[in-house]
This record gives sequence, C-alpha cells and structure tokens, in this order.
Amino acid sequence: MNCIILDDEEMARVILEQMISNHLNLNLVGSFSNAMQAIKFLNQNQVGLIFLDIHMPDFTGFDFIQTIKNPPKVILVTSDKNFAIEAFEYVCIVDYLVKPIDVPRFDKAIVKAELAPKTDGSSNENKEKEDTVNEFYVNIDRRLIKIEIASVSIVEAKGDYILIKTDAKNYTVHSTLKKIEEKLPKDQFLKVHRSYIINTRKIIDIEDNSVLIGKDVIPVSRSNRQELMKRLNLL
Repeated sequence: MNCIILDDEEMARVILEQMISNHLNLNLVGSFSNAMQAIKFLNQNQVGLIFLDIHMPDFTGFDFIQTIKNPPKVILVTSDKNFAIEAFEYVCIVDYLVKPIDVPRFDKAIVKAELAPKTDGSSNENKEKEDTVNEFYVNIDRRLIKIEIASVSIVEAKGDYILIKTDAKNYTVHSTLKKIEEKLPKDQFLKVHRSYIINTRKIIDIEDNSVLIGKDVIPVSRSNRQELMKRLNLL
C-alpha cells in the first residue's frame, strides 16, 4: 500500500519512516513537512494511506482532510490526546496514535488500516457538513488562505489565473474556473459567461445581457441567461 507522511516535525517523520520501512506491505512514496506539497502530490499520485499530524503551522490535520477530495485512509499521529472523539467522526481515519509511538502500537494501527474498507473520506454525519461547507482554501505565496464562500461575489478567469472577489478583498490564484466551480455550491453560484462565475445572491441589478454586482458589470452569455432567470425569485 502506497503511503505518505505529513508532519512538520523532522524527527517525527524520521521515526515514522523507520517504522514504515519494517513493513513489507507499506511503500512510502512521500514524506512532507508542508501541507500544500502533500496536496499537490496527492493530486498526481495514488496513495492508500496517510500518516497525518494534527497540529501544523496555519493548517490542522482536519483542515487537510477536508481540503482533499476523496481522502484515502488516514492514521493520525499526534502528541495531543484531546482530538480523539472528533477524529473518529471521519470514516477515513482508521487509527489515532499518540506520540511517542511504540512499535507494537504502530503495528496494530497498520493492521487496522489494512482491514479497514476503502472510504470516500467521511461518515454520513460529516457528509452533511461537506454538503454545506462554508469555506475553501487557496494557496497564495505558499500560505493557505481561508475564504468564506458567502463572502465571494465574483470569480473571473484571467489566463492561467483566477481573480476571486470577496466582500473584504480580492485574491489572485493560479487555478482554473472549472476547479473553483466544483468547490462552490450550485444553488448559490452560476457560471454566466465563459470567464465569470457569480454569486447570484449578490446581484443588485440586471439589464439586457449583464448583471451588476457591487460596482462590477458582468456580462451574461445568451446560453446562460435562461438559467440565470430561473434562479431569480421574480414577482
């Protein structure tokens, strides 16, 4: 089973790497101190198990799980005993190891990981939370910035980048309109043009083939106008 480590402590990674090397059925394919590096790796590689620390700079293990789509099995490795109850709300979390880890306890966790069925990341209760997720994270200057979905008014494609306009400020992110469209709730956001997604709840005015959001006039393509009109609560 391919596995990775995500822990900001170098010594913790070294210990885990040694323990993993003693299991012939585990194949360590990556060891990361940075969450964004791990996310990029997971987007490009098949991984069956993650050894995940809870406390990392600007990002928790739970944030990490919620950020990746269809997370694989996870063994939490932490010095904090206080999150065990929260941890097991996630079906993808198969065990909870408290540092320092001894070999018999580690071996037991591996057995649990091998026997656990493949999951899509969370329990039914947590699925409901995912369906009503309130934020997403963007990578700006190697930092993960949280953006509240309700604050987003416009998303505009600009070549290889997208401009996200919120109530407070604007963010330029290396991504595509399609990727962010998948993150936004469909009942609230609509792609009205090949270069624009809008928050329909932020519309101030509609005239001909454009909408006014704040001070921005956004074009609406003919093919998307009918869907936009369906979304409006017309008298």
